[in-house]
Amino acid sequence: MSLGKIIRKKRVALRLTLDDVSRRTGFSKPYISTVETEKVPNPPGDELLTKLEEILEFEPGLLLHIAHMEKLPADVRHSYESSQAESSYWRSLIQRVVEGNGDLSQLLQSKEAQNYLDDSGPNTQATSVAGKLVPIINKVPAGYPVDFDDMGYPPGSADDYVRCPDLHDPNAFAVCVVGDSMEPKYHEGDILVFSPAAGVESGDDCFIRMTNPHETTFKQIFFDEHDTLRLQPRNPKYSPIHMDKARINGLYKAIIRYEHLNR
Repeated sequence: MSLGKIIRKKRVALRLTLDDVSRRTGFSKPYISTVETEKVPNPPGDELLTKLEEILEFEPGLLLHIAHMEKLPADVRHSYESSQAESSYWRSLIQRVVEGNGDLSQLLQSKEAQNYLDDSGPNTQATSVAGKLVPIINKVPAGYPVDFDDMGYPPGSADDYVRCPDLHDPNAFAVCVVGDSMEPKYHEGDILVFSPAAGVESGDDCFIRMTNPHETTFKQIFFDEHDTLRLQPRNPKYSPIHMDKARINGLYKAIIRYEHLNR
């Protein structure tokens, strides 16, 4: 049974509504629904799963384990589950011998034991990892700051996605570049992936959220003195923007770029 179905079955058994779960977890009712109906491409984050384990009275760590397993590529998951099954079998066999419930030589002649003994062993060939699906939530202006809308998608959801091998930030997101202020390094149409978990330093290229008014832009950032931040375009045609740090409510470092080659 899939993760979403397990969660829904337990919620229904406990006679809890989606509103009940939403109120107690702090996550929206629509998002809880998309988790149960499996309309999100990836399992939910650890924070929600930990809360669901407590609210729905699951064994601690169970939902986390299932979710982490579902994130694995199918071939890797199959290899892991096969290894776990084999390990469990040998532990049970040893336990039976220790407890005097069987003769070792006879137990080794069983069909199941022979299947394991005849196996050529783990596949040592390198496994190809597909990578995490990161949502492309909107476009980011490489020009003057403009209002930004995530289009109401639940966290981790979108109409389009990009695969990112070796990326482990569950809150990573991608946007499409619009404008030319970050040329020649970035061009219109490039897809950039940003990681909220990555540390930000002066000189980094960042997705920047601002308040009063709510705006966003994509620039190289520099931390100046006197509580100001310099948003520096890479294109010399554009002037830098100096901004009070109090206006900034989000700095997200660009960590991956997919270049648009059809120019």
